[in-house]
Amino acid sequence: MAPKKQHEPKPKDTIVERDHTINLHKRLHGITFKKRAPRAIREIRKFAKQHMFTNDVRIDAELNKHIWATGVRNVPFRVRVRLSRRRNPDEEADEEMYTHVSLVHPENGFKGLQTEKVTA
Repeated sequence: MAPKKQHEPKPKDTIVERDHTINLHKRLHGITFKKRAPRAIREIRKFAKQHMFTNDVRIDAELNKHIWATGVRNVPFRVRVRLSRRRNPDEEADEEMYTHVSLVHPENGFKGLQTEKVTA
């Protein structure tokens, strides 16, 4: 049996942009109606933190309006977002990087979409 290759971990301080589809339906199953939209925002924040390895997550106003557009109860089942890890312009900030989450409108629905690296 061949020895396992040791892969080096990717640096978490590089600037990266990726498009993801977040299934909010499964993340909000069983949540009280009046708490669904706030929980959806928290779940998007948690998803971004998990995938981009930053504690500072900033959600775009357009994405927030899209989540809340149909009210507190009727959150969209899926949402396509662009996660971009950026350098923090504030010099005294605790973290060097932050994640900006913005809305991406899919042209033909969500079928067959994969996570895509966005070329800058």
